[in-house]
Amino acid sequence: MLVQTERFGPIEVPEEKLLRMQKPILGFEEIETFFLVEQDEFHPFMWLQSVERPDLAFIVVNPVTFFPDYRIEVHAKEVGDLCITDVAGVETYVIVTVPENPRDISVNLQGPIVINTENNNAKQLVLVNSEYQVNHRLMDAPVGDTAPRTRPRETVGV
Repeated sequence: MLVQTERFGPIEVPEEKLLRMQKPILGFEEIETFFLVEQDEFHPFMWLQSVERPDLAFIVVNPVTFFPDYRIEVHAKEVGDLCITDVAGVETYVIVTVPENPRDISVNLQGPIVINTENNNAKQLVLVNSEYQVNHRLMDAPVGDTAPRTRPRETVGV
């Protein structure tokens, strides 16, 4: 499928790499399909690009890259629509906010995006009763990149 994007131009995206949102990203309820775009020079960050809106792409990152102890606890009912059969096939990303002052870059640890890589069903969770914040500054993260430098399975490189 050829997807027009404002940031990257036209991108050919295989159907099996399209992410279908089972619950939309808050504030973007009309957007149902995304895909991940990876650029080596941007690692470990990626883009979560909308298929429906060429102008909409979120910067995302695997939270354990900066917060190695990051863990989410959810009730099975909350992720039932993702049809998860093996937790090894689940990837978690958080949305990055880049304000004018780069020292204030933050991630939304309270609203992770969970992807079942077996079927590409995805959804944004809202963690309740959580110690995590919506705007958790990266400057507050532990020093050093402690996460393995592996590539997610379902990305599109540009």
